[in-house]
Amino acid sequence: MNGQGFGRVMVLMGGWSAEREISLASGRAVHEALVGQGIDAIAVDLDRAGARQLGQRLATEGIERVFIALHGRGGEDGQIQALLDLADVPYTGSGMAASAVGMDKVLCKRIWQGAGLATPDFVVVEDPAAAHAAAERLGWPVIIKPVADGSSIGVSKVDHREDVATAFHDAAAHGEVMVEQFIAGGEYTVSILAERTLPAIRIDTSAEHAFYDYQAKYEAEDTGYRIPCGLSADEEAQMAETAEAAFRLVGASGWGRVDFMRDASGRHWLIEINTVPGMTSHSLVPMAAQAVGMDFPGLCRAILAQTLNRPTRKPTRKPVGEHRGGEAANGAL
Repeated sequence: MNGQGFGRVMVLMGGWSAEREISLASGRAVHEALVGQGIDAIAVDLDRAGARQLGQRLATEGIERVFIALHGRGGEDGQIQALLDLADVPYTGSGMAASAVGMDKVLCKRIWQGAGLATPDFVVVEDPAAAHAAAERLGWPVIIKPVADGSSIGVSKVDHREDVATAFHDAAAHGEVMVEQFIAGGEYTVSILAERTLPAIRIDTSAEHAFYDYQAKYEAEDTGYRIPCGLSADEEAQMAETAEAAFRLVGASGWGRVDFMRDASGRHWLIEINTVPGMTSHSLVPMAAQAVGMDFPGLCRAILAQTLNRPTRKPTRKPVGEHRGGEAANGAL
């Protein structure tokens, strides 16, 4: 297929979540990779006003498919997916429902627990006092983090009672808060591309970072990424199988990433799922793809190619923006 076989492509990036800057970096990299292969792609830095007019713009500019590079709320939680469904335009990654589930760490964990998959115990809390009580029950240290956000934004490892209030307020700035059992051990991630798992990556952070936090992900130059990850073939296969199950259980599709902790006994604990992972120079999916001989442009093309076989939704057609008194279908936009 030549570059024109995809038709006109819109790369959506930016957004209004706490991950905006990362999304911009991802979107620019994806757009450059697509254009470099002769694909007719335009990059759009989306804001709320632009989201409300998205259906009209898709039609006006003759967009045939969308590459979603929006991270966090508004782009990874089903809102943009719902608008694209209404516009009947194929897009990369998971659908509306799976995106919404994947963004909600509590809902994900409950689904995994119900299926018998290991994930750290947790408590949703409303104030610092409840967070402290949860930590006492779960056992110190604990992780305090937002229920719905990514890139480790607002996430803290808390060892002492006096640090609970600060950690709670850091997380609460991004919405509902959960306290999670801390699993000591190695950090791993498994990327999924279509029906295929890519090699697991072990993430080694320096002593300055208690875990793979925002700075370790995007700023530190001393974070280590091990591919091969150091696990035996059997254990890596088991981790890949668990990642596939976790991905499937939430209804995710297309591509994504599943994060794990491995404790001292060798047990794998599911931490979270990412339905629109980062695509920056520090990102994990491109690293995993490179390990199997797929360069970054090839990865972007492979993700986009999944839209070619995606059935359109064919909803009752109304111009996006003519719902609920002129607002977009999802009022949060």
